[in-house]
Amino acid sequence: MTVGAKPFADLNAADLMSRDVVAIPERMSLRTAARLLARAQVSGAPVIDQDGACVGVISASDFLRWARGDTPSRRRRHAESPCVCADWQMVETENLPAEEVGAYMTADVVTAAPSTGIVELARMMMDAHIHRILVLDNRRRPVGVLTTTDILAAVANAEHER
Repeated sequence: MTVGAKPFADLNAADLMSRDVVAIPERMSLRTAARLLARAQVSGAPVIDQDGACVGVISASDFLRWARGDTPSRRRRHAESPCVCADWQMVETENLPAEEVGAYMTADVVTAAPSTGIVELARMMMDAHIHRILVLDNRRRPVGVLTTTDILAAVANAEHER
């Protein structure tokens, strides 16, 4: 079965990812980052250093950990993060601290190259219990974001074409 011009099994991150990447500077305040994510209507984004290289990810789960009183030193592994699926699960941005995103981001981020295949991408998401993979170039700069929805869309399109 094929999706577009490629067989389904040959699809990779570059074929499926969203290229409209909202990147958050690691020195941005948590409050400003939350506003930026809300305006962009995304639940998470790569965190970048001054050179544009990915150093982590900030997501709704990180904001929820802050709201629960989890400090960066007590942070749990990303796989144990609660699922955040709707806007109402976000905390009030005005109550967020002015501290930098770098103190609250998840540094242990799952990334892939644009050439990573769809099966491996799905396996990475399942193994890490995550819903988003950051796609990085060879200088670790974010070039795309791939979500579980992107993979489901590819499966649905392949099934439709079959």
